[in-house]
Amino acid sequence: MSIKGQRLGVAAAAVAALVLGTTVASSAASTAGEAPVDAAAPVKSALGGWVGTWQTAPAAGVDNTPNGYPNHSIRNVVHTSIGGDSARVRLSNAFGKAPLPLTATVAVAESGKGPKAVAGTMRELTFGGSRTITIPAGAEVVSDPVRLAVPADGDLLITTFTPSPSGPVTYHPAALQTSFFTREGDKAAEESGASFTEKTSVWHYVAGVDVLAPQVRGAVVALGDSITDGVGGTASTNSRWPDFLADRLLARPKPRQLGVLNSGISANRILLDGGNPSAGVNALARLDRDVLTSTGVRTVIMLEGINDIQQTPNQTDAAQIVAGMRQVVQQAHARGIRVLGGTLTPFKGWRSYTEALEATRVKVNELIRSGTVFDGVVDFDKAVRDPQDPQKIRAEYDSGDRLHPGDAGFKAMAEAIDLALL
Repeated sequence: MSIKGQRLGVAAAAVAALVLGTTVASSAASTAGEAPVDAAAPVKSALGGWVGTWQTAPAAGVDNTPNGYPNHSIRNVVHTSIGGDSARVRLSNAFGKAPLPLTATVAVAESGKGPKAVAGTMRELTFGGSRTITIPAGAEVVSDPVRLAVPADGDLLITTFTPSPSGPVTYHPAALQTSFFTREGDKAAEESGASFTEKTSVWHYVAGVDVLAPQVRGAVVALGDSITDGVGGTASTNSRWPDFLADRLLARPKPRQLGVLNSGISANRILLDGGNPSAGVNALARLDRDVLTSTGVRTVIMLEGINDIQQTPNQTDAAQIVAGMRQVVQQAHARGIRVLGGTLTPFKGWRSYTEALEATRVKVNELIRSGTVFDGVVDFDKAVRDPQDPQKIRAEYDSGDRLHPGDAGFKAMAEAIDLALL
């Protein structure tokens, strides 16, 4: 199946059949309570000044691509949070079943709507000084740094070329972003993008981008399901709640800025793997790869659990769900990372809703709000629920399916996060 066919099949199914949502909200946030900012003061930065600016969570290997995409160049469009003066790229064969040979480039996009690069920004990526890399099955690699003025709140083009058959393709299905590809061979370094005439709504092979930004203190990772992934929002507009959070953080002086990294996977669960391969492995199984090893991570915002409740097999024991959350916190604390927990958002009107499942959601939220699970609480439920019917999402925040917020709901969620907790 072609990439275009996969977009219409796998990705559409990932959005339509994928069930879950993750939402961010709390009372209207402000910077009240934060220490005064001395913009001239030195910033203590981790990892030599490297901070993640963009990330996605690989969900699965495309099982209908047994040969991979030989002779394909795939131009992934990704949106940054913070900027920097150098970049390095993480590429993934996490769900591959064979070694993956490839070459790759990175460039600044002329716009987030097309495959054309800004003139003079195309950079060839190397790996240990070599232009080519073969990624073992199940592995990820990080490129050597390249000098590049990476814009904050901007778009990059990460293009991979796979010369030969390489097995199932590691991808992120619900990218909510149009990217581009060509079957015409190695066009990775083509600035004009003229060869990239076919489109895909899936991110292939690319997993993250770091920038050299010594004035930035670190990164926030959003761990979640489809609501964090952006399902329900307008595609190719960067309207996910982590994107809106990044905008808020960029408005602060640089010593208070943070990268924002999105590790949401649609239909993901805490305790069980998703019901289909594109839903990813459970949150605990992917925690190291998708969260704890993210560059510069200092805080995690976790919003998962509604899929454990509403997907079959249904988890109706709130204590089991919260026990999984506590494991995330414990493992993060072992790395010196703090975790904020989001209350689960309403789903009355969604196809699987029952009063019994709603009782489980309410109990999970009670335990989260008790302050005994996480380092801090983001009350996503309170931010998006209908005051007249708290079991439902407010109409103006609903994407229309009664589970996933739309653009306005995602913005409200991001605005509800207390930046002082990050």
